[in-house]
Amino acid sequence: MQMTGRSTEAKVHDQFVNRWSPRAFDGSSIDAADRDALFEAARWAPSAFNAQPWRLLYAERGDANWDRFLKLLVPFNQSWAETSGLLVFFLSATTSHGKPSHSHSFDTGAAWMSLALQAEHLGLRAHGMTGIDFDAIKTELGVPDDYRIEAAAAIGRQGDPEVLPEQLREREAPSDRLPLSQIAIAGNFPA
Repeated sequence: MQMTGRSTEAKVHDQFVNRWSPRAFDGSSIDAADRDALFEAARWAPSAFNAQPWRLLYAERGDANWDRFLKLLVPFNQSWAETSGLLVFFLSATTSHGKPSHSHSFDTGAAWMSLALQAEHLGLRAHGMTGIDFDAIKTELGVPDDYRIEAAAAIGRQGDPEVLPEQLREREAPSDRLPLSQIAIAGNFPA
């Protein structure tokens, strides 16, 4: 049952169409069982050679790390992510079995999608973002040189758009996607 008003060109499971990335959260905390279920879903993502290159650094609303993590987002993202219940930074190991890894970002993206879909199953929403201070994250969170900071996510229960800064309220709706013909191309890349 599609609930977002989006339409598809092929039949897919509703979980893919109903998942979207709101910015309005209700300010509540996420309980430990739900938090762990999110991370467990990410844990089971596929990866090349089963290297599992992803690492998830997180802060929960109200914990000792919350303000520190929030300040690592660009100010625009701080303005809405402050009402989420969980902030997560996704990192990936750039080497695997002593060699450079070509697929670390790809694999970590699979972990992100697993987490995002699990959030939907729990009645939560997850909003991924790259509007973060990559250099400050590396320093502040002690990220080793052989890890790449990929992205962040704000996760929580969807809230009323009225909690958002005024300029964001009208944008608080599921976005559409490019036509299938523009993303799946038989043969060579188009000229």
